[in-house]
Amino acid sequence: MPPISVPRSRWRTFIVAPAHSLLQQSQNAEEAKLAVNGDGFGVAWYGRHREPGLYRDVLPAWADRNLISLCRNVSAPAFLAHVRASTTGETTRSNCHPFTHRHWSFMHNGQIAEFARLRRELETALPDDLYQARQGTTDSELLFLLILAHDPSAPRQACESVIAKILRAQGETQKPTRLTCVLSDGDAAYAFRYSSDARSPSLYLSKSLDNGGQAIASEPLDGNPDNWTEIPEGSFATVTRNHVAIEALFTRRAA
Repeated sequence: MPPISVPRSRWRTFIVAPAHSLLQQSQNAEEAKLAVNGDGFGVAWYGRHREPGLYRDVLPAWADRNLISLCRNVSAPAFLAHVRASTTGETTRSNCHPFTHRHWSFMHNGQIAEFARLRRELETALPDDLYQARQGTTDSELLFLLILAHDPSAPRQACESVIAKILRAQGETQKPTRLTCVLSDGDAAYAFRYSSDARSPSLYLSKSLDNGGQAIASEPLDGNPDNWTEIPEGSFATVTRNHVAIEALFTRRAA
């Protein structure tokens, strides 16, 4: 899961070229629950238009030669890329990450515990336009739309409110909820890690890149942990072209 915010960079710089690129992670992830992420992939990128472009498929990332060609030729100042190992929802294009709506894009590693039991209650919290925008069946897409149902101009507070809503709906459960997520509007990337068992999927922030940009990734793309800072459990990160901030979740009471 590398969300990227850089001065116009080719996709290949992150998806294909590094020693531990996203393509490499799709077959040999080192810190994920599953080493192989072969249930589809996707890229959302911000170019000339406010709304992002979107390319997704159900093929494993390593099996789609179109992706390799696109990575050689497409560049963008900001993009999100994801490889999927499904936990909820069948393997269809509409269930592949990233998800987009208007100028927002989103991707998620982890799962909402007991989602089948909670789904109807959570969906009722969506306003009509966001309910109608739902295309797939994953907990991830619903999580995205719930965040947008709050005020996304205050992304940390929106994410906190949605997490609190999910926990209230769950009540007491022995099954873990694990949320490692990235949200972007093209100008900034927002990332958070939260779990009920302190075992949310990993997430790292690059210290410096040779193109002057920033990257957030599930695992260090160059395979060198010294070049990356781990985003801690229970934290929220904001990354723009000129600013990086990491703060604790729930420093104020969520609505």
